[in-house]
Amino acid sequence: METPIEVVRRFCEAWSSDMATDGLAAFFTDDAVYHNMPFSPVTGRKNIADNIDSFIRPGPPSIEGIDFRLINIAADGPVVMTERCDVFKLSDTSFGLPVMGTFEVRDGKIAAWRDYFDTNQFTSQMGDHPQRVEGRT
Repeated sequence: METPIEVVRRFCEAWSSDMATDGLAAFFTDDAVYHNMPFSPVTGRKNIADNIDSFIRPGPPSIEGIDFRLINIAADGPVVMTERCDVFKLSDTSFGLPVMGTFEVRDGKIAAWRDYFDTNQFTSQMGDHPQRVEGRT
């Protein structure tokens, strides 16, 4: 079985290779919790997949993909922490956003994922883009 750090590294690589939502959702336990701070947590594999689908959509004017660029990764047992620069790919531009993530891995699957980032930095880089996150819950 993969170590927790290997699971998370493979998950980050899957984002960078534009894996489909179903493939990304397969990394999670059925009862997983995804909490993209400061928004409300999302519980359950299907709800996590729906959440990913809500902001990753091919074609303009959406976020077409996100490249998870790992800077540092460390693990203590089942808990994996990542320092990343997530590069958001839009139809006409892209930008990087510093992100810290915490993952809890159980039986080779992600049981919890929490990402921390500066919402103001994200919003200012999105500008007037229709996928801007203001008011999302």
